[in-house]
Amino acid sequence: MSKELVEYVVKSLVDDPESVVVTEVEGQSSVVLEVSVNTNDMGRLIGKKGRVINAIRTLTQVQGARLGKRISVEVV
Repeated sequence: MSKELVEYVVKSLVDDPESVVVTEVEGQSSVVLEVSVNTNDMGRLIGKKGRVINAIRTLTQVQGARLGKRISVEVV
């Protein structure tokens, strides 16, 4: 569920939504979402001083708290 959320938000931000790939790596009590985008869209994803990616991480942390899991987002 959080994978779809991150994928939707990132595809809305970038110029080339077809190049967005979100990979979910699940552990016992945590989930790591690896986000890969086109190199030209990397700046849009990270944002000025990392504000955009931090906002995405905050959204996933809230959703993870509801599910009882720790969710982290990494940019690949």
